[in-house]
Amino acid sequence: MTDREPFRTRIKVRHYELDTLGHLNHAVYHSYGEVSRLELLEASGALKGLPGVAAVLLETHVVFRRELRAGDEVEVTCEAKFGRGKTFRMDSNILKLDGTLAAEITCTLGLMDLERRKLVEDPRARFEAAGADMKLLSPSE
Repeated sequence: MTDREPFRTRIKVRHYELDTLGHLNHAVYHSYGEVSRLELLEASGALKGLPGVAAVLLETHVVFRRELRAGDEVEVTCEAKFGRGKTFRMDSNILKLDGTLAAEITCTLGLMDLERRKLVEDPRARFEAAGADMKLLSPSE
């Protein structure tokens, strides 16, 4: 294990993302997680060299901890966690700039062969073979 920090993406809460109570709409938390996941996959080079294969979201879970309002800036962390089989996790925390945890997001993903429409075996090995920066993608491993 290493002590590297997870990947971070900064996002500003916009007025049109609020619900009727003036809080960030629940669905937007999912969007912020998606932004961070895609930024991490791009920055790590995880999807280069994988023609015909795409990351697919299979499950997502959000735990809301603190409200967010228009003008708040947050950092959304993201880190991949690999095990055995065809799926992997990507975990995110949405943090206010003062460090307050606003939400925790846990997602299960897979890599889909777009022609066969089936998940591929061992996504970690696929990312490694594609030349992904595994230390950036999964810093706690």
